[in-house]
Amino acid sequence: MLDKDQKLAIYMEQNLDTDYGKMGFGIMRFSSNPIVCVIDSRHAGKTVNQVDRLPFHYPVVSNVDEAVKLGAEVLVLGIAPSGGRLPREWQVPLNRAIELDMCLINGLHDNLNDEFGHHLNDKQWIWDVRQPAFTPDIATARAASLKNKRVLLVGTDMAIGKMTAGLEIYHWMRSRHPELKTEFLATGQIGITLAGKGIPLDAFKVDHACGAVETMVLEAADNDVVLIEGQGSLLHPGSTATLPLMRGSCATHLVMCHLAGMTCLRKPESISIPPLREFIQLNEELSAACGSLPKAETVGIALNTALVDEKEAASEIHRLEDETGLPVTDVVRFGAEKLGETLV
Repeated sequence: MLDKDQKLAIYMEQNLDTDYGKMGFGIMRFSSNPIVCVIDSRHAGKTVNQVDRLPFHYPVVSNVDEAVKLGAEVLVLGIAPSGGRLPREWQVPLNRAIELDMCLINGLHDNLNDEFGHHLNDKQWIWDVRQPAFTPDIATARAASLKNKRVLLVGTDMAIGKMTAGLEIYHWMRSRHPELKTEFLATGQIGITLAGKGIPLDAFKVDHACGAVETMVLEAADNDVVLIEGQGSLLHPGSTATLPLMRGSCATHLVMCHLAGMTCLRKPESISIPPLREFIQLNEELSAACGSLPKAETVGIALNTALVDEKEAASEIHRLEDETGLPVTDVVRFGAEKLGETLV
């Protein structure tokens, strides 16, 4: 639906400086569409880099009207509120956006076509990214017979950089090894918005989740390398996403994603993170299912060092390389070459 030339405004009201804005942050970092502004009345008059550590100079405006004056044609809901539901207070700005002939990109669980679709003119559209487009068959490990490399991003917690790591490796592979046909397979609302296709894994019923992953991987079978966006974590008691990704993809390789200095989950903090070497082994063994499925070899560790300075980041990278015997890097700060070359 999204034309590559359409201009975007990212709705980040009250959340430009919080973790709930990860949809917007992902669009800023990776979207090829022109971004004209970010909407957050609390920080209006500033630029994004004056509010957050992200290196973007997009202007921050107060409301939808100001965004349209700057040329915005599509409003991207850049916030992922708890539970993924539409907050009541968003009704007014969304109605106003539709009145101003804007299109909407919605990454929430709610179907906004049902709620606002009758107000659209024939040139407008609403992309409900998180709505499954098909009902898959039950998975049968058909991906195990493929001859390509299937690289699954896994992690020690949720929202830790699995999509970012996957996209950075993907872009590096495409630019440095064009002889290899490489694809990024999106499994969440941000990745789907960026890639233009994929599966909203958390919107499928549990029985269908593995089949949805398997279908996506089989459709990409003609690629030499597929990078599969990870979700959740085996460590998190509220997450069931990693296992269907493993089973549906029959991954041949893993990339472990971790936040530098993190010793426990964000929530619940009572869950401690075990030594990475042991956790990597757990992911490999569970992926292989005691040898019944392909053995998944860990390529390396994508370490998110956004919260520490460069000297501390380098020190933590060296420490983890000594501890695990694997290549470690921050793919945003230092580039994806170390992990990409290992994979190649």
